[in-house]
Amino acid sequence: MRDRWMLAGGRWSGGTGGTTFTVRDPATGDPVGEVPVCAPGDVEAAVAAAARAAPGWAATAAADRGAALHAAARAVEERADELAALVTAEMGKPAADARGGVEAGAGTLRQYAELGPLHGGRTLQGGRAAADFMVREPRGVVVVITPWNDPVAIACGLVGAAAVTGNTVVHKPSERTPHTGALLAELLAGALPDGVLNLVSGDGATGEALAGHPGVDVVAHVGSTRAGRRVAVSAARTGAKALLENGGADPLIVDEGVDPSWAAAQAATGCFANAGQICTSVERVYVHEAVAGPFLDALAARARGLRMGPGSDPSTELGPLVDERHRARVHEQVEKAVADGARVLAGGTIPGGPGSFYPATVLAGCADDMAVMAEETFGPVAPVRAVASFDEALEAARRSRYGLAATVLTGDLARAHRAWRALPVGTVKVNAVFGGAPGGAAEPRGASGAGFGFGPELLDEMTAVKVVHLLADPG
Repeated sequence: MRDRWMLAGGRWSGGTGGTTFTVRDPATGDPVGEVPVCAPGDVEAAVAAAARAAPGWAATAAADRGAALHAAARAVEERADELAALVTAEMGKPAADARGGVEAGAGTLRQYAELGPLHGGRTLQGGRAAADFMVREPRGVVVVITPWNDPVAIACGLVGAAAVTGNTVVHKPSERTPHTGALLAELLAGALPDGVLNLVSGDGATGEALAGHPGVDVVAHVGSTRAGRRVAVSAARTGAKALLENGGADPLIVDEGVDPSWAAAQAATGCFANAGQICTSVERVYVHEAVAGPFLDALAARARGLRMGPGSDPSTELGPLVDERHRARVHEQVEKAVADGARVLAGGTIPGGPGSFYPATVLAGCADDMAVMAEETFGPVAPVRAVASFDEALEAARRSRYGLAATVLTGDLARAHRAWRALPVGTVKVNAVFGGAPGGAAEPRGASGAGFGFGPELLDEMTAVKVVHLLADPG
């Protein structure tokens, strides 16, 4: 069992909390380890350590902060196999996908290491006797609360952006992937001065205590909408800035005229990658009735053909869900949809044996008021509704309290342009469910959160603008 769960001011400990929780391998149900819940005093110590380190780190040259992030990226790359294995053991992600997330995290650290020293303000045109300019300054202590579905990449992005702009950080990883979070913190902190990165372990209550701490200036949270709202309320009480990427119910529109087999491959990737446990997974599908039949046949065939198994097996294409509690929630949505008239074309049943596996599931005949369409399922489920026109699909896709992302598959350029303008989401992808140029950033809308969570714009979120009017002659 690991005994280094709390980091404050460069000193590791097991925390002072008296309670623990067990993390289990979702493929086998076997325990990965016992993890302590940090006590309120541990939270106080971590925030205090970050506050003490803040002035010195803010005064550190931007180039030196960038160099520290490059060193952190090297440390992550050197232990990439170990980090990826922990991701697979704790949340079930297939090994290659887990390794890809670690590599993405190291790449993000390098991106911010280069962008940080270039991030600055601008001069203003004032009177000739004065100097007028805008500068960006670190906000202070940043709390980073990260999810379990991509624990390394997301943490590297938020911690990296906060640190390179001169902030200090207290990180609380998800209670479902605490071993991954602790090792990552060890690697990142080794490249930073004491107190710049601090760590606490715990559950939702620990996260809320951090978010509501009066010594915190920014709270960056990635996770469910319900948890994000609690974080936002806690931050509002102190005036801390909240950066939130919450849940989504991302639509996929399949237009008439597209190759239904190709469209089915795109839908399968969007719905089933990482067992549907991606923030921008496809959560609802609107397919034109002209191609609905062959599209559904091809999608169901792809779902049935996926090799389900433990993430440690290189041949696995569909790993387990993170735990049995989450699987029960996913299956409950599927069962309710079937009871309300949806038809199961593939999957839809809980397999026997150990682990929290759930098959890739395709549901036809879905309606927008079903929870499987209206809410975030976060599992390998493709709920499909046939529509009579592109306009009908677009109007249905627009109706959601979420606003994270959307995908449109169409060969009609005019419709593509109309769609990206009409969809009230942060990211619109045309003819590809995933992908995009490096550095692209988006702002989620509605129940999906607020603020940039990645890209160069995240550096703006982590800093505050100060306007200076400097008159050289006092009189």
